Amino acid sequence: MIVGALAYASLVLVRRVSGTRTLSAMSAFDLVLTVALGSTLATVILAKDMALAQGVAAFVVLAGLQFIITRLAGRAETVAHGVKAERTLLCFRGRFLSEPMSRM
Repeated sequence: MIVGALAYASLVLVRRVSGTRTLSAMSAFDLVLTVALGSTLATVILAKDMALAQGVAAFVVLAGLQFIITRLAGRAETVAHGVKAERTLLCFRGRFLSEPMSRM
């Protein structure tokens, strides 16, 4: 129980330091990172063979990778293209749009 609380507090601290985005501002890359962090937190809480320090290290590594990739995406168009995706309208006024759906 204490390990879970400490792991959660560590995750919150890492996310505050690394700068979080709201869900509406997240890219697909940010969403994948959030799921990975949640999975790591669950593993720290539930797995008997994973130490708190390992979980905290994983949080820091994931946040560091996000920071590096975000910086690279701001400087290199090829990285930005691979990380960022454009939004696509798939449904309008209750009808599916076949042209954008065919590109998916």
